[in-house]
Amino acid sequence: MAQRHNHYEAAFEAFLRERGVPYVAVDEAKRATFAGKSVKNLDFIVSPVGARRRWLVDVKGRKFASGAGRQCWKNWTTRDDLESMARWQALFGATFTPLLVFAYEVVGDLSPLEGDQLFVFRQRLYAMVAIQLDHYASAAQTISPKWNTVAMPVARFREMARPLTEFLGYGMESSSAAESAPASTPTSSAIWGL
Repeated sequence: MAQRHNHYEAAFEAFLRERGVPYVAVDEAKRATFAGKSVKNLDFIVSPVGARRRWLVDVKGRKFASGAGRQCWKNWTTRDDLESMARWQALFGATFTPLLVFAYEVVGDLSPLEGDQLFVFRQRLYAMVAIQLDHYASAAQTISPKWNTVAMPVARFREMARPLTEFLGYGMESSSAAESAPASTPTSSAIWGL
């Protein structure tokens, strides 16, 4: 496992390892350059065995706190992230698809996923929710021109995003996560029903 100081990325990597999903962790220390332009590195290349698609992953860590509506479903990113992911896809080709993974740390009594889909890592509870770059970009709206950030409207994000396991397609049983889940798992009506 790579030395990751970002606990969201470390949790994502542990999620893959525990399920036996092949991946390559990308060194993010330096930006890449393509055709003279600086490009943000992706976080992981994920290659499920037997799958037709390979995933170019950018992990977005967010807290999923208690509260109604928008406070739970933060899904912002930067235009630079979106543009860089599109450049990586052009470089890798058609069998690689950019995927934004929102690694939500569940810190309240609500969760974006059912309890059996939550993942415990280093005494924190995570819900891994993903959306393909093209789906995200088609609905993203500017939230801050100054910071060049965008986000999908919450209702649209909830409609289009899916549990990460749906993108991986196999080996989804987690041996230790269910055993080490806190006794009081947050209540969840499934990602689409909060």
